[in-house]
Amino acid sequence: MKGKRAARVRIEIRAPRAYQAPGRVAGLRRAARAVLRRHGLEDRAALTVALVDEETIRRLNRIYRGIDAPTDVLSFPARVEIPPGIRYLGDVVIAFPYAVRQAQQEGHPLDGELALLTVHGVLHLLGYDHETGPERRRMWAIQREILRQLGFPEAPADEETPAA
Repeated sequence: MKGKRAARVRIEIRAPRAYQAPGRVAGLRRAARAVLRRHGLEDRAALTVALVDEETIRRLNRIYRGIDAPTDVLSFPARVEIPPGIRYLGDVVIAFPYAVRQAQQEGHPLDGELALLTVHGVLHLLGYDHETGPERRRMWAIQREILRQLGFPEAPADEETPAA
């Protein structure tokens, strides 16, 4: 990709070092970049992905959605220009312990669950939603496509569970 800048995807880890297994941050960055690339934004967008504990996500869910319970992923769109020509899309916040449990319950790799949640959250930053059947089918189809490209064909991209 000569002449193109890499996406400015910042992965912020706000969690114990135990969440930072080898390759995990690179995997999150790769998933976020795949969504940006799919939408032609690989050199014109930035975003943050944060891994947090369940109390943090519960507090955010209570404040911003009025739901006093933990969830797996939340998205906070920003859509502002930082340097001219670079859009800051916003923040994706993933509850790491919640993601671990979901992966175990579904019987698929944690890396696949984290990729799903990252892709799901970034799609929300880009304006996708799953409130209606047609919106849900469109969003799930894009998730499945991106997850397959990332090597996670078994990730549950068509379930109701990502709640962001």
